[in-house]
Amino acid sequence: MMDILAALWSDYGVFLLKTMTIVFALVFVIGMVANAAQRQKSSEGELQVDNLTEGLRDTVNDMRLSLASGKAKKQLAKTLKKNKEGKGEPKGRLFVIDFKGSIDAKEVECLRKEVTAILGVADKQDEVLVKLESPGGMVHGYGLAAAQLKRLRDNDLKVTIAVDKVAASGGYMMACVGHEIVSAPFAVVGSIGVIAQIPNFHKVLKKNDIDFEQITAGEYKRTLTMFGENTDKGREKFKEEIEGIHTMFKKFVKENRDSIDIDAVATGEVWYGQEALEKGLVDRIATSDDLLLDAVKTKDVIRVRYKQKVKLGEKIAQQATTAVERSLMKWYQNSRFY
Repeated sequence: MMDILAALWSDYGVFLLKTMTIVFALVFVIGMVANAAQRQKSSEGELQVDNLTEGLRDTVNDMRLSLASGKAKKQLAKTLKKNKEGKGEPKGRLFVIDFKGSIDAKEVECLRKEVTAILGVADKQDEVLVKLESPGGMVHGYGLAAAQLKRLRDNDLKVTIAVDKVAASGGYMMACVGHEIVSAPFAVVGSIGVIAQIPNFHKVLKKNDIDFEQITAGEYKRTLTMFGENTDKGREKFKEEIEGIHTMFKKFVKENRDSIDIDAVATGEVWYGQEALEKGLVDRIATSDDLLLDAVKTKDVIRVRYKQKVKLGEKIAQQATTAVERSLMKWYQNSRFY
């Protein structure tokens, strides 16, 4: 009986895979057509500005009212209403930026527009809170992201960096630009180091009698290669380049956080919040939520987000990929018994 069921499930699995392949191919073609139709349209996104002030205050006040009872509740309600009606002008604004970085730091395109928008309206009594989450990535991408945050400082705006989860490597390069770095207790901080990894298939090609030719002009145009035979001279030059980037990284951190013992922390290691505080990598322990609740007492809290438009073809492709993955996973889970 089990053999029959196993055979049926196997046949069903093959049928499902074939069906998914056909569906995916059709969706891919539709997506390509949709993308082609939209090439002439603007790929620009839109700037979203949300005032979070009332929402944050209402959350706190609703909780206070829920915990009160009887006459105390009525009195509190009157007081809150009176305060709301009679409150004066807030002392400045806190602009909030969310940056969740990927390996190639492609999010910097949105960041630069958010920073530009803030600089267009902010004055010296305003501040900026950057909720930063990134394990780092490409040097040039995160170098540009850090430069975007530095534009805020150069225009005399106080910049606070909140790290709830991780700000490592390129992420920390961005974080150190802030006047203050606030870390959650178990956020990962640091990784002031540089890494590069390149696989080499030269032995595989040689074993299969496959020649690889590479022509360059300039002694160090290519130091290490994936398919050619690497030399000690090439490796030495490549390491020299990596060390040079590390030196620039350390210099950048030191310039922005002068009190730090750069040689002690620029080892490529990471530390959790409290350890990072002891190392001087961050200034205090708190979450971004704590900062927002504190700011809303005296300031208007404004979230600024630039959202890029996603083309119809890309949406279809993403949905198709997700659907196929879910179907295959469901089939796998249902057929594990044999």
